[in-house]
Amino acid sequence: MKFPRFLLAAGPGLLLSFAAAAADQSLWDKSTLNAIVKRGELRVGLETGYVPFEMRDKRGNIIGFDVDLAKKMASELKVKVSFVNTQWDGIIPALLTDKFDILMSGMTITSERNLQVNFAQPYIVIGQTVLLAKKDAGKIKSYKDLDDPKYIVTTKLGTTGEIATRRYMSKATIRTFETEADAALEVRNGRADAFVYDLPFNSVYIAQYSGELIHLKEPFTKEPLGWAVRKGDPDFLNWLDNFLQQIRNDGTYDVLYQRWFEGSDWLKNLN
Repeated sequence: MKFPRFLLAAGPGLLLSFAAAAADQSLWDKSTLNAIVKRGELRVGLETGYVPFEMRDKRGNIIGFDVDLAKKMASELKVKVSFVNTQWDGIIPALLTDKFDILMSGMTITSERNLQVNFAQPYIVIGQTVLLAKKDAGKIKSYKDLDDPKYIVTTKLGTTGEIATRRYMSKATIRTFETEADAALEVRNGRADAFVYDLPFNSVYIAQYSGELIHLKEPFTKEPLGWAVRKGDPDFLNWLDNFLQQIRNDGTYDVLYQRWFEGSDWLKNLN
């Protein structure tokens, strides 16, 4: 880059300031946040089926806690929002190849995932719990009791539920499924003894099928969930962290949390 003579005469301090400003502008030009504003649309990647974070209602609309947070985010950016439903095992590659701008799908922050993407500050902390078949009532009082070859434990493939199951119940017969609903159904149908998955999903599931299952509702892991973005984008990360702080401070977060995690009115809109 050539610098005008008056800048050269002004000394190195001004040159450094000019170079820093140019670098900042270059970063902004490449920022996803800038692209979103220019496009007029926030593209959100998620996988429907993770109740109550993202799911479809009776009309096929995508609803949930993450969905409402994304809509609020788009409102603050003064852009429209679109949702890109993506299968879980391909959701990070889809983010990296610019299929969407941000991944908002109840993703647990792990060091392995952090090698591929950057996470904003955690927006909720959850843990793994166990749904038991009625036939095992009294025999299994803790996740530790499931660490036995005589038990069949199901979970969803490629999730922290699978990681926890393999870590803490390695002696059990472990079966993984593409969806959490299929994995839980195995227990309801009597083909498995237990289902291991995230507390929010299990809490909603037991509310729907309380007569068929038992919930060991004390989490045995602690997992922060975060929104994921592509690496090398400090502007977007900074905006997301400040957005989260803002909605916590103004009460928006509490309203949405109460609606999806403490209320049950939305259940009647599901299939």
